[in-house]
Amino acid sequence: MFKREEIAQELLLREHVRKAISVVSRRRGHKLLAEQRQETQLRNFVRELLKEGNAVATSAKHSNTGINVLEDLLKNSNILSVLEQGYKSLTTNPEQRRSYRNHIEVFIKRALAPEEERKIAGRLEEDINIDIDDPKNDPDFIDVEEDTRSDDEVELDSSTLPGADLTGRNKAYRDFKNIEKVILQAYDDLDDPEDSGLFEEYLVKNVALYFEKYESELEANVEEPDAALDAEVDAEVSTDIAMDAGDETDAAPIELQEIIKFLNVDDIIENLL
Repeated sequence: MFKREEIAQELLLREHVRKAISVVSRRRGHKLLAEQRQETQLRNFVRELLKEGNAVATSAKHSNTGINVLEDLLKNSNILSVLEQGYKSLTTNPEQRRSYRNHIEVFIKRALAPEEERKIAGRLEEDINIDIDDPKNDPDFIDVEEDTRSDDEVELDSSTLPGADLTGRNKAYRDFKNIEKVILQAYDDLDDPEDSGLFEEYLVKNVALYFEKYESELEANVEEPDAALDAEVDAEVSTDIAMDAGDETDAAPIELQEIIKFLNVDDIIENLL
């Protein structure tokens, strides 16, 4: 018969083995869960790439060339980034941003108007074979008006909206000068009046919609209350949380670790006691 001491040691060994199995199983479970999460993330990432590729490959173009040109312009130029940065930099008061967006619209329309007039004039010259020119280009014309202002000052003054904030106007003018050339290049490629008309119409509409988006993003950017910034975690609560976390994640005690060294854990798990 087994001695009482031997039985006690056998029961103790069995208890340690059960604990060792529990520790190994928990660790394997955590590892398996981490691998599953990584696989899920990878699958989602590849799925998104495939969606984007399909979207690019199958995206339907609009029925109007002018809108297609505008879409390419907004996607592949710095227009929206310049306008977003300029608009969001005006944070002293809403009047500055309102002036900015209104003047951008004015500058767009004024920039495109001469281009449309030039195209119309070109078509008229082809139709009736006459020369349309500015009288000031005639060598016999005597100009008695003097204006000491620079071209930028003249253009800026003539575009200023009554009562508008001048800080917003000035920022809008400088920013528009940075994007005017690329807009005119895209617009100049459109010879059909319907295409150029829709290009201008939808450019103004989309810029206005993006300004609404930028404004909502500014409103959502609320600063954290001072009370929250000054808040401190209670030391006792922090200690309790750390201790609770430690109970779940601590490795096996030293005694169990020593036993595990001499056990074939795989065989034990397959033949659970």
